[in-house]
Amino acid sequence: MLGVSASPVDASPIDKDALAKSYFSAWVKTQSPKATAEDIERYLDLLADDVGHQHLPYDVDASRHVVGKKEMRKGIMHYLGSHTRHSARLNTITHGFNLVVISYESASTGVHPQTAELIEQRYDTVEVLELVGDKVAVIRKYSE
Repeated sequence: MLGVSASPVDASPIDKDALAKSYFSAWVKTQSPKATAEDIERYLDLLADDVGHQHLPYDVDASRHVVGKKEMRKGIMHYLGSHTRHSARLNTITHGFNLVVISYESASTGVHPQTAELIEQRYDTVEVLELVGDKVAVIRKYSE
């Protein structure tokens, strides 16, 4: 066929509800006061190597970068063990063609690793997870 390019179609589409639950569960473990480097790696295993991350108002650029996963690892490791308490509850999962949207509530208390200030946070969050195959390629996080 002239002028038509075909891309391979996955014969077995991924279970987006299961992916969302796995993603959320893995993320929650990274926030635990007892989180380990292995917990972080399990979370990162769900992400594309060039993952983009946007968390408004802190990170405004969701561009994918070759070192995206490496930068995520560095950021998460910086805060590893800083929570003294963390809880989260998954509220909804919605999905479309190449994305999953999750909403959840979370609360945490901890000590900031640089300033040693006590931090108490409570958020209602929506995350839009853009997928490439079975990996999260872009994370867009919106919290109130």
